[in-house]
Amino acid sequence: MELAQKLSILADAAKYDASCSSSGAKRTRPTDGFGNTTGMGICHSYTPDGRCVSLLKILFTNRCIFDCAYCVNRLSSNTPRASFTVAEVVRLTVGFYRRNTIEGLFLSSGIIKSADYTMEQLIEVARRLREEERFGGYIHLKAVAGASKEILARAAQVADRLSANIELPTQKDLDTLAPAKTIVETETTMDQLHNISQTEGPKKLMPAGQSTQMVVGATAASDASVLDTSNRLYTSHRLRRVYYTAYSPSSQPHAALPTKPVGLLREHRLYQADWLLRFYQFRVDEIVQPGQNLALDKDPKLAWALSNRAFFPVDLNRAPREALLRVPGLGTTNVQRVLSLRRQRTVTVDDLRHMRVSLKKTLVFLEIPGDRSAVRHLDIQSLEDRVKPRQLNLFATGQSALTGQV
Repeated sequence: MELAQKLSILADAAKYDASCSSSGAKRTRPTDGFGNTTGMGICHSYTPDGRCVSLLKILFTNRCIFDCAYCVNRLSSNTPRASFTVAEVVRLTVGFYRRNTIEGLFLSSGIIKSADYTMEQLIEVARRLREEERFGGYIHLKAVAGASKEILARAAQVADRLSANIELPTQKDLDTLAPAKTIVETETTMDQLHNISQTEGPKKLMPAGQSTQMVVGATAASDASVLDTSNRLYTSHRLRRVYYTAYSPSSQPHAALPTKPVGLLREHRLYQADWLLRFYQFRVDEIVQPGQNLALDKDPKLAWALSNRAFFPVDLNRAPREALLRVPGLGTTNVQRVLSLRRQRTVTVDDLRHMRVSLKKTLVFLEIPGDRSAVRHLDIQSLEDRVKPRQLNLFATGQSALTGQV
């Protein structure tokens, strides 16, 4: 098979894995090498739903010994198959980078023979890039659940980020759609990676940490269940990111799967809720009730505010950081700006306007000298209509998920 044909098949097969991002990577480029993880000359582009595609994102092979129902590359699927050689992936990465098309490599794979054998192929690609090509750019490798600790440690020496995908939120879901996989095995791999990343040495191992992915809507699992799992992964394994992928039927859907795709808006709401967990000090049970899904007609922070009107208005010039973070429309950056400014003087509506805060969304929840929006609107039934957000297009939805503006 020609290399171009392999690239077409294996790049298309990789698009279902959302857990790639180059954030958090810092690597010193060899003096006689090329490539860097940050800086000039790197063009970040985004798909309409906001995912970064500035990496060469491919599978080493889409052949797989597993038969996971939700995966287009499952064993029983008759999708066209292809496999790269190590040399081909190295050549493609170097070529695309030198043409300034990519900033690095995201390399995943179907499972060939075993977890350890598959990881050996991925590690060899990264090793050749680092040691033979003197490549100092970003490398993200898939960490195959169940691989030995020794092999994971080798991967952490050459990769900026590793990701072991948990795929579904509960073992019951996996038993239904991917009986060969277990959450225990995946979380054991995550735990080993976390311990490896803490190893002291001359250089930081896995400087961009680890991430994972969950498919949303392939089973009846609720958003509450998804967020409970995410919260556990953040707390127990110090994951950098959990990525969510709205289920979409392939051209050859498995009989056990839904026939209709899950809307991207549900995926977007999960990203917003995820941001609240990580940066806004919310608990899962404050965002969504057990067994329930997030509201689609409003973002989760606004939904909480409308359900907890007694918490408001919040005094912009006296409230602690924790209270300001609960105000719809105030992000972490602007909260910090407010805290810094009010050490010098009283913060006004004009200050918020200069910070480009959405006043229509925010003022009704704030107590500010000279403004009576909260007094006029907090206790009336029309408040929800007043602060109702506009419908976003797909590109705005994806970008908001990336920037975390809530």
